[in-house]
Amino acid sequence: MRPARLLSPLRAAAVAATVLLVPAQAAAAAPAPPAAATPSQTEVTVSPVDLDGPVISTVKVTVQNTAPQRLRSLRVSFAGPVGWAVQPSVQSVSGSFATGASASATFRIQVPEKRPGFVIRTFTANATYQGGDGLGTATGTRTERSGSPQANLSAAYNGVAITDESAPAAGDFDGEGNSFSAQKLAAVGLTPGARVEALGATLTWPDVPAGTKDNVAGSGQAVALSGKGSALVFLGSGVGSGATGTATVFYTDGTSTTGSFGFPNWSFDPVDAHGATLVRSTDGRNRPDGYGNATVKYSVFAHSIALDPSRTVDFVVLPANGGVHLFDMAIAS
Repeated sequence: MRPARLLSPLRAAAVAATVLLVPAQAAAAAPAPPAAATPSQTEVTVSPVDLDGPVISTVKVTVQNTAPQRLRSLRVSFAGPVGWAVQPSVQSVSGSFATGASASATFRIQVPEKRPGFVIRTFTANATYQGGDGLGTATGTRTERSGSPQANLSAAYNGVAITDESAPAAGDFDGEGNSFSAQKLAAVGLTPGARVEALGATLTWPDVPAGTKDNVAGSGQAVALSGKGSALVFLGSGVGSGATGTATVFYTDGTSTTGSFGFPNWSFDPVDAHGATLVRSTDGRNRPDGYGNATVKYSVFAHSIALDPSRTVDFVVLPANGGVHLFDMAIAS
């Protein structure tokens, strides 16, 4: 392990800091129509953080007063991911700051050894103060990432959900060696590379041979995706009745949105469980010893989360739930 060093130079590519507001406390009075939110005029920014650990990285938090009143009694705190030590955790900044003036506080954070693969780290600074915009607090966050997302969903395939009835042993969709029958899927239009229309999006059924990796069991993978639209649509199915989770969509401007979705179990659950939409149902399934359960329906579903239509999608972080299985995802206009 190399010795701790100060940041020199800063290397990590970063997403610009954003300011989150905490509204002023409402006065105790008779009920009144809600007032419009007051825009913050206090900006909090976090400098880049060296993620090439192990290292002690120096981070500067800058607070700028763009409000018409002077800002005073400033205290600044800074924190990184859970378990990352920061010294000091809070600093008081003396003096008062006129409109346009800024103040800074410097922190040191212990960055652990760099992890392989794609990693997203979030750093948060909070300022409390008197005067200024009168809100009393403002928060800035910085999100940094190392590594690259998977190029597309098929690059993240990690399981075999579809097998030929003549060779079912290769499949294991549910952890018990069972899988969808390629023949029964074809009978309802789900052939390799087939277009699937669902929830306003055009998706593609996995274009791979039966018995090969064809789906993603969620474990928080990051997958590249580009485009604009109103919703992100997922095509998949669930294992167990708790196949739910959150997906986070990162945009090219560094902002992000998060949405929750889920799929019913591929059989037996109500077909609208977790708000999902039924796409296709097949008769029976392949078991390790051959085709069976012919009188039971095994299904594929669609679900979606909302997007900001004004922003361009950069990549998606999938749910960290192995019960959520995805065959494709696409943006709906």
